[in-house]
Amino acid sequence: MLKGIPKILSPQLLKVLCEMGHGDRLVIADGNFPAESVGKDAIVIRMDGHGACEILEAILQLFPLDTYVEHPVSLMQVVPGDPVETPIWSSYEKLVAQADERGQDAFAQIERFAFYEEAKKAYAIIATGEGALYANIMLQKGVVV
Repeated sequence: MLKGIPKILSPQLLKVLCEMGHGDRLVIADGNFPAESVGKDAIVIRMDGHGACEILEAILQLFPLDTYVEHPVSLMQVVPGDPVETPIWSSYEKLVAQADERGQDAFAQIERFAFYEEAKKAYAIIATGEGALYANIMLQKGVVV
């Protein structure tokens, strides 16, 4: 046990976050995301019993977002015509705003299949039990100062 570390962050996840360097990307994937197949060249961390917001909140306490790119946070864009609501995105925006002064300006949306391609290049993918649709979020790591 360590003081000041959110308990939801496992030793495996802490090790991965520490190993990541500037520019490396981390995906927090919802329960429908094909984490194992997309992440076959990445580290896949299973956190099936947890939601994406609680994981994002804990990670952002330790993980700086990249200040050298315009949008260090990416969301999977809703497929045009899909009648899905994405209320979880406003929760993500609030959490990011607590950790990064850019707030919602830190976000970009990436078309679904382009998101999968970018996720294949991620250092790690966290497979969550998140039930919200289009709840996949990708973070690009910044510099610790």
